[in-house]
Amino acid sequence: MGENMLEKNETKETTRDIAILGSGRHIRLVKGRRWEWAERINATGIVLIVAVTPDDELILIEQFRPPVDARVIELPAGLAGDIPGTENEALEIAAIRELEEETGYRATEMQRLTSGPPSAGITSELITFFRAGDLVRTGDGGGDEHESIQVHRIKRNSVHHWLQEQESNGVMVDNKVYAGLYWALMPQDSEQ
Repeated sequence: MGENMLEKNETKETTRDIAILGSGRHIRLVKGRRWEWAERINATGIVLIVAVTPDDELILIEQFRPPVDARVIELPAGLAGDIPGTENEALEIAAIRELEEETGYRATEMQRLTSGPPSAGITSELITFFRAGDLVRTGDGGGDEHESIQVHRIKRNSVHHWLQEQESNGVMVDNKVYAGLYWALMPQDSEQ
């Protein structure tokens, strides 16, 4: 009887009967099952890239984020399917594009690592982590015309100290950086 109850509850919990409370150009606020959350519109996915240069440097970016009114250290990331005509863009292609746009590094290999919610209590987004391989520098990066991104290349063995230093100087660090460090510090052959 317990299993039947669980199945019934699981079905009830996954029903998507929602009401739109408000909508903008990029997100909308919805309500369902006595809960309110944000949903991204005009994108099919979010990609986050763990990239280590041939010189053993982790590539991080820094930019001002208005929602927290601060500069934030992050892993390179972006949206898939957000450009008109690319609605069916594969996540791997978006990851390659975003990495080069933000950092000036092109990857010829993009390995999917994991996918999950960044903040399941407030947004329906899922972020897919990728590891970039075979990096070649093609430019300075910095983002598109709407972004002002500073690129940081930090030796993997000193990333923790560098991040602590940034925080002590008032720069925020996105917690996903620490999740990315798990993948950046793990030997690639141990993932198999």
